[in-house]
Amino acid sequence: MGTLLTQLPALLGVLVGTLGTILATSLADRARWRRSQNVRWDERRLDAYVDYAHALKESYAVALRMTAHLRPGSHSHPIDRDEGLVRLAESDARRTVVWENLLLLGDEPTVVAAATWRDAVWQVERLARGIVGAPTGISEQLARVNEARDGYYRAARQSLGVRGGSVEQSAALRQALTDRTMVAADSAVRANDG
Repeated sequence: MGTLLTQLPALLGVLVGTLGTILATSLADRARWRRSQNVRWDERRLDAYVDYAHALKESYAVALRMTAHLRPGSHSHPIDRDEGLVRLAESDARRTVVWENLLLLGDEPTVVAAATWRDAVWQVERLARGIVGAPTGISEQLARVNEARDGYYRAARQSLGVRGGSVEQSAALRQALTDRTMVAADSAVRANDG
C-alpha cells in the first residue's frame, strides 16, 4: 500500500497527461475538419459563382449580337434572329440550372447582386426577342448591365474573401460606349454631308 501511495502522484500525472493529450488532439482534429469543410465549400461556392457568371455572360453576348443593328458603332457581330433565339433559349436553360447552385451555395448579398445583374440582362434580352421596342436609351440599359455585373463581382469577391482592390469595369465600358457612339454619329454626319 505504501508503494501505491508513493506512485499515486506519478499515476495521476500520467492520467492527466493522457487526458490532456486526448483533449488537445480532439480540439486540433475538430479545427482541422472545420478548416477543410470551409475550404471545400469555398471551392464549391467559387464554382457556383463562376458558372453563373459564364451562363449569364453567354446570354448577354447573344442578346448583344441580336441588337447590334440598334447600336451605332457596335463591335458585336450580328447574328441571325432565328439562330439568336435558339441560342438564347439554350443559354437560358443553362442559366436556370446554375442559378440553383448559386441559390444553394451563395451568400445573400451575392444572390441579390446576381438577381440584379440577371434582371438587367433580361431587359436587353427582351429587346433582342422583340418583346419590347427599341428604346432611345439602349446605352443606359447596357450601362446598367455593366454596373450590375460589377456589383455581382464585388459581392462574390467579398463572399470568398478575395482581396486586391476593385476590378470594376463599368466606368471604362461606359466611356468606350460613349466614344464609339460619338465616332459612329460623326461618321454618319460625314456620310450625309458627302
